[in-house]
Amino acid sequence: MNIFNYITIISMLLMTLLILVQTRGASLGAGLGGAGEINTTRRGSDKTIYQLTIVMAIIFSISLVLGVIQK
Repeated sequence: MNIFNYITIISMLLMTLLILVQTRGASLGAGLGGAGEINTTRRGSDKTIYQLTIVMAIIFSISLVLGVIQK
């Protein structure tokens, strides 16, 4: 295994954790998009978690592409 495989696995796990942490609402339906509420502003730690999720998605995508190119 090369370094890109490790980066891909770690970023995937962190991204999954961040996505699960930022789910809003008290019910399972809220996590699946059935809450019916529109929240347009993110503040504080919610905004930070959202931005970290985007960074992890970018790292994940880049590591996948570089891993394929290296092979």
